[in-house]
Amino acid sequence: MPERAGWLVIALALDAWFGDPDWLWRRFKHPVVWIGQEISFFEERWNKGEPTTRRGVGLLTILLVLLTAVLAGLMIEAVASFLPFGAVLEIAAAAILLAQGSLAQHVRAVATGLTQSLDEGRAQVSRIVGRDPQSLDESGVSRAAIESVAENFSDGVVAPALFFLLFGLPGLFVYKALNTADSMIGHKNERYHDFGFAAAKLDDVANYIPARLSALFLLAAAFLDRRDTNQVAEAAFNDAPKHRSPNAGWPEAAMAGALDLSLAGPRVYEGQTVQDAWMHPTGRRACGAADIHASLRLFWLACAVQGVLMALIWVIF
Repeated sequence: MPERAGWLVIALALDAWFGDPDWLWRRFKHPVVWIGQEISFFEERWNKGEPTTRRGVGLLTILLVLLTAVLAGLMIEAVASFLPFGAVLEIAAAAILLAQGSLAQHVRAVATGLTQSLDEGRAQVSRIVGRDPQSLDESGVSRAAIESVAENFSDGVVAPALFFLLFGLPGLFVYKALNTADSMIGHKNERYHDFGFAAAKLDDVANYIPARLSALFLLAAAFLDRRDTNQVAEAAFNDAPKHRSPNAGWPEAAMAGALDLSLAGPRVYEGQTVQDAWMHPTGRRACGAADIHASLRLFWLACAVQGVLMALIWVIF
């Protein structure tokens, strides 16, 4: 594990610097795209019949997808073990499946869009969240972007890093496959409620520890940014359990407390209002592009805290 911690430090640095280069993924399919195509293949053929049947084939689908992920990770590790500089291959694979740079890029685009017009801000935020953009005013667009920073810090940075640290590339590939499946078929609508049941539940289990770690990293980031850490802790422990997701509330509440904003709350998806508790309900409701930039500052500080922790594991152990 100490060796992987060192590799992870390098992978995190590479991802932070380069993100997901468009020139590369215009020529080759990103691994997440391959995962998504496998999920779609099974979903299109098997997602039919009675609810119990759909749950059964949904479970089989996620097991097959996870098996593919394990085999892919083991294969890359096996190839790397025969190469003189095999660690470079593993570091590159890890960097590709982390999401610091791409997340910051997409969220920053929302802030830039809002400075141009509300419509441009809505257009940019629609690329990273599933809610109806036309239902959002400037504060709604800003809150959606900030919530995306917080939740995806857990899903796209902390969780994959932890799985790589503990289980190597097979663990990292398994987590990304599971998280991709949840984002595709884990919705509680008529089409996916039963077929995606197993994927959603397994994703909840996989993110239980990373979500709480992400809140802790954001608490440390708030301290470094000279913000009210008591407010961060109170928001996380008091409000996160009220969130409709067992995990997303932790980073969202921590971010809300750090920025003194109210996040989450009622949201509109596909014309339907989803009632959710406010994270840090005593915070401000009005916010804008400046608050998005502040959330990105906290995000990068939290990423740095995680990187320093990995470096300490590398050096000490």
